[in-house]
Amino acid sequence: MNLFEYVADRWGSLSLQGLLHASAVVQCTIIAAVIGVLVGIAVYRSPLGSALATALASAILTVPSFALIGLLIPILGLGVEPSVTALVLYGLLPIVRNTIVGLGGVDPSITDAAKGIGMSRLGVLSRVELRLAWPAILAGMRVATQLMMGILAIAAYAKGPGLGSEIFSGLVRAGSANSLNQALAGTLGVVILALLLDGIYALIGRYTTSRGIRG
Repeated sequence: MNLFEYVADRWGSLSLQGLLHASAVVQCTIIAAVIGVLVGIAVYRSPLGSALATALASAILTVPSFALIGLLIPILGLGVEPSVTALVLYGLLPIVRNTIVGLGGVDPSITDAAKGIGMSRLGVLSRVELRLAWPAILAGMRVATQLMMGILAIAAYAKGPGLGSEIFSGLVRAGSANSLNQALAGTLGVVILALLLDGIYALIGRYTTSRGIRG
C-alpha cells in the first residue's frame, strides 16, 4: 500500500486527528497571546522589566520539549493538560517580545497628540498604541503558531491530541507494514496544517491592518 492509498483508506481518522491538532494549536495560541500581550503591556515602558520578561520567556525555549513535557507529566498527568501547558509556555516568547517591540516602537508624538485631545491612558493604549503595534503582535502569534505545530506532535509522548500519535505509532512500528506511511501521513499532515494556518494569518493581517500601517 502506497502513501496515497493509506491516506485514502484512513481519511476519516486522519482528518479528525488533523482537526484536533489545528484546534489545539489555535486555542493555545489565543491563550498565549492573552498572557503574552498582558505581560508586554505591563513591562514595555521599563527597560529592566522588558529585559526580564524576555529573558524568562527565552529560558523556556532552552528546555527541550521532551524534557518539559516529561517534567509536566508527574504534575498534570497525561493528555490535554501537559500538552496545552507546554504549548502555551513555548508560545510566549515571540508574542511577549513582539508586543514589547511593537508598543515600544509607537511614535511618542502620536500618543502625545492622543492625550492632547483628551484620551485617557487606557484609551491611548487600546485605541492607538495596540492598534499600531498589532502587526508586530500578529507576527509574534504567527511564529508561535508554527512553533506549536511541531511541539504538539511531540506532545503525543504525553498522549496529547493531534497527528503526533500517527507519527509516534509509525516510528515505534518501524519496519512493519505501513509504519512508514503512518509516520509520513502524520508528518505531512502537520506541514499542511502549518501552511494553511500561516495563510490564514496572512489574510488576517491583510484585513485587520490599515493601509497606513502596512506602509
